[in-house]
Amino acid sequence: DSSSNHHHHHHHGQDDNDDDKKVDATCKVMMMTPSPPQRVLSIQSHVVSGYVGNKSATFPLQLLGLDVDVVNSVQFSNHTGYPGGWEGHVLKGDQLRQLLAGLQRNHLTHQINHVLTGYIGSESFLEAVVDVVQGIRNRQKTNRNHQPPQQQPQQQQPLRYVCDPVLGDDGKFYVPSELVQVYKQRVIPIADVVTPNQFETEQLTGISIASLPQARTACNALHAMGPSLVVITSLVLPDHPETLTVVASWQRQEKQEEQPDHNNNTSSPPSVWSISCPVLPGRFTGTGDLFAALLLAHTCTNAATTHKDNASVLDLPRALEQVVNTMYAVIERTHRYASSGVVVGDAVDKLDDNNDANSSGTATTRARELQLIQSKRDIECPPQRFRAVELK
Repeated sequence: DSSSNHHHHHHHGQDDNDDDKKVDATCKVMMMTPSPPQRVLSIQSHVVSGYVGNKSATFPLQLLGLDVDVVNSVQFSNHTGYPGGWEGHVLKGDQLRQLLAGLQRNHLTHQINHVLTGYIGSESFLEAVVDVVQGIRNRQKTNRNHQPPQQQPQQQQPLRYVCDPVLGDDGKFYVPSELVQVYKQRVIPIADVVTPNQFETEQLTGISIASLPQARTACNALHAMGPSLVVITSLVLPDHPETLTVVASWQRQEKQEEQPDHNNNTSSPPSVWSISCPVLPGRFTGTGDLFAALLLAHTCTNAATTHKDNASVLDLPRALEQVVNTMYAVIERTHRYASSGVVVGDAVDKLDDNNDANSSGTATTRARELQLIQSKRDIECPPQRFRAVELK
């Protein structure tokens, strides 16, 4: 298949001015946020200190011009990888339903365009999330049907659910393994976009991925469950162990809402793109949360679509490049910072790449928190370093 797609095109800065012009153009596009802004309901963990879950997703979403309605599914002092443990509280499924009821009584769910979810540790909370997504969808549908045409805000597209099906990584689960079935049967069928990593893709599809053709097969298996955009966020293939590849597959839905008959959905085959970058050493938390948030923002109807014949068409390669280049910049900055020997309080710690995350002290764990705020510029104006390649 296309084995040639592993050559990433680096931009070495011979023509910096040229690059700046390009970057500015990108920036202007991102800054021209529509009115009113798109609104995201983000249901994720909250940590007082550090950057995972909503702390990792909210700032980039806001910076890219989206309004974020934030539900914190837990409130912990810090992420659970710290050597001193953590303190805090977990939101129950019924508490999530109560929050939604309050929003609905005040008509605050009508304007939600996207729902974003990440790590969810229990089946009961996952079921509550399904109820919430379906509740908002039904509410919006009834609302649309009861509105006189002239009051119709033409911008109101159907609610889009971006689901990061967090199960684990590196061959290990960090949620109960029963959640695999819940995701497969209840959650992924109502999602529009899914962003599993390699381990999660393999668990959800039963396909083990050692090559790009197998990655495409896995994407198709996920499309068959429902989502029109599937992004495998972290493939490391045996023949290129130093390269991380992201594969994105977009199946244009040409079916009308009236006849949701999956069998005669023989639309054109998905368009599939990949983008590769070097694997950066070190273990960082919050990267998947950041990836899903950036993907949501860059594939928003206003961000990455070109209008052809009144239909908006997703510019998938451009969205992928923006997401991956921002991700790489953030992780590279974090890696540089963590490796530089940082003083946190009175503990000095040098990040040793061979060190397992578990064996490191508090200072190292702290130093590995994403350098998100320092990367503000890379979020607003993604660098143009790695390029997407179409897989034919």
